[in-house]
This record gives sequence, structure tokens and C-alpha cells, in this order.
Amino acid sequence: MCFDVDSAPPIPVLAGAAVSHDDLVLTAADGTELAAFLATPDEPARAGIVILPDVRGLYRFYEELALRFAERGYDALAIDYFGRTAGAAKRDDDFEYMPHVEQTTDDAVQADTRAAVEHLRGLGVESVFTVGFCFGGRASWLAAASGHGLAGAIGFYGHPTRERGGPSVVQRAPQIEAPILALQAGDDASITAEDNAALERALDGVGIEHEIVTYEGAPHSFFDRKQEAFADASDDAWRRALAFVDRHS
Repeated sequence: MCFDVDSAPPIPVLAGAAVSHDDLVLTAADGTELAAFLATPDEPARAGIVILPDVRGLYRFYEELALRFAERGYDALAIDYFGRTAGAAKRDDDFEYMPHVEQTTDDAVQADTRAAVEHLRGLGVESVFTVGFCFGGRASWLAAASGHGLAGAIGFYGHPTRERGGPSVVQRAPQIEAPILALQAGDDASITAEDNAALERALDGVGIEHEIVTYEGAPHSFFDRKQEAFADASDDAWRRALAFVDRHS
């Protein structure tokens, strides 16, 4: 799991922002029901964000992240990955997620992502982005190669070369159809500088607009209010993510 269960997004709450939120159950094209959390501003949204969590799936961190996006004028929909194996009910903090992670495939994750994209479009959103973390960072970039018609894909410490449930992001680069933003940790035990360089080469090779930012000294999962030593990296990453969405909406 990328974050502790008591972690929180390192993003200030916008006092006075008018937002609504709701627990949802979406249905993927294969009939799978999956849990989701929707946050929306009271005014029509400028863009929509599909939030792809880490290996733990949907829990409080990502619900709070959806609220932070909504406070800034975006419809935000955070989804779970484990409807096929664990159902769509709410789970407690002791949920053993790894047996379910091991049963996921890229095709299934992208089917769930498509259900979220379509739900946001049904709300009237024209530009849809994915934002993912770790497992979800990789899934976010793969979403840009999966025919969802995204406006862009953002990944925090996603693995560019890992094959987990399907080909790597680098291998899928020729199918990527949207700009990419990668926000990587410089002191990441599992994602090396060469992994990031491989992503750079792959995206350069297919002419996809991209930016790969590495925060030197920052650990995997630095984007966390509890990681006070890396608050500057988190602030910069959040600003870059918002600017990316604004630029491509």
C-alpha cells in the first residue's frame, strides 16, 4: 500500500467551496459492479478527473483527493479495482488487498476506468483526465493507450516498465493518445532513473507530449500530509497537476 490508512492528501481545504459528494456503484461493460466516490462542484465543472488509487483500492485518501479536486472546480470520481473479486461494498481498514491485486488484469482495470470516464461524460464533462498513484499511476498512463479519449493522463510514482497484468507502459507507448505527466520520486526503491529514462525515450519515440518530473530525494508515496519533509515536492506536484489539467482542458 502506498499510504497509511490515516494518511491524507497534502492539499489545503478551500474554505467556503460549495461541493457535493456521493458513494456510487458503477457498472463496467462486462457487468462488474465497482465502488466509486464522486465529488462535484456546485457550478458546472471545467473538466473531469478519474482517480486511480494505489494497490489498496478505494479508501479515504482518494475520497479526500476527489473533494480537493471538486473544491477547485472539477468533477472527480475515484474508483475501486476489486469489484470482480471483493464486491462493491465498503471495506474496513483491515482489508487484505494483495490477493485481489494479484487477480487484477490491465483489461479489467481499464474496463472499470472506462465506466468512470463514461459516467463523467454523462454529467456533461467534455475533457476527462486520469490521475493515478503507484499501481494507479501505471494504470493512468495505460488509460491513455486504451481508447478512452482522454485529454491527458497523470501518474504519481507509476512504474513505466513493469508488466503486471499486461504489457508495460513503455511497451504500450505506440497506442498512447494523450499528453502524459509523470511525477516521480527520486529515492524510489522500485522505480529507477533508468525506468524513467525508458519512459522518456518511448514517449519521445512516438511523439507524445509529455513531462517527466523527478523529485530528488523524495521517497515513493511522498505525496502525503504526513511526509512533512517533502512538502515542497508535494506542493510542486499539485501545482503541476492542476496546470496540466488546465492546459489540456
